[in-house]
Amino acid sequence: MNEVAQKTDYPLVPSSENDGKYLTFQLIDEGYGIGILKVREIIGMLPVTPVPQTPGFLKGVINLRGQVIPVVDLRLKFGLPEEEYTERTSIIVVEVKGLTNNIPIGIVVDTVSEVINIQAHEIEPAPAFGSTIDMNFILGMTKTSDGVKILLNIDLVLSAEELGAM
Repeated sequence: MNEVAQKTDYPLVPSSENDGKYLTFQLIDEGYGIGILKVREIIGMLPVTPVPQTPGFLKGVINLRGQVIPVVDLRLKFGLPEEEYTERTSIIVVEVKGLTNNIPIGIVVDTVSEVINIQAHEIEPAPAFGSTIDMNFILGMTKTSDGVKILLNIDLVLSAEELGAM
């Protein structure tokens, strides 16, 4: 071990691409988190223009400073009941990996909570629910003082086919 590592007063944590800051938010009573580097901005609800012939979870598009951005309601995407939007409902604009470039997408959440710092050793793998349920979009789970947070790989929440439809 080198001298620098021996002089530290804290244990060395293995480095991982999952280390870092996560923006946490709520859907119903469940806590979720996405890597802060995927977040472009957080805005309040804006008027959403519906787009015909799109999946039900795709609420439509918004005009954000001249850029048209698709908006996905995460409640509907995850099969949760739809509810009226409130003053706490927010749109998190994220950058999702597309086939050729990053695509800005707005995701509707019930409320944005906070930014938390999570180390790799604090992330547990998602439980196995059987081979018929695709849980690849779950990066893992972490315990916080106010419960368990489900960490999402936002790039995998929408399939390539769904992104192509947008």
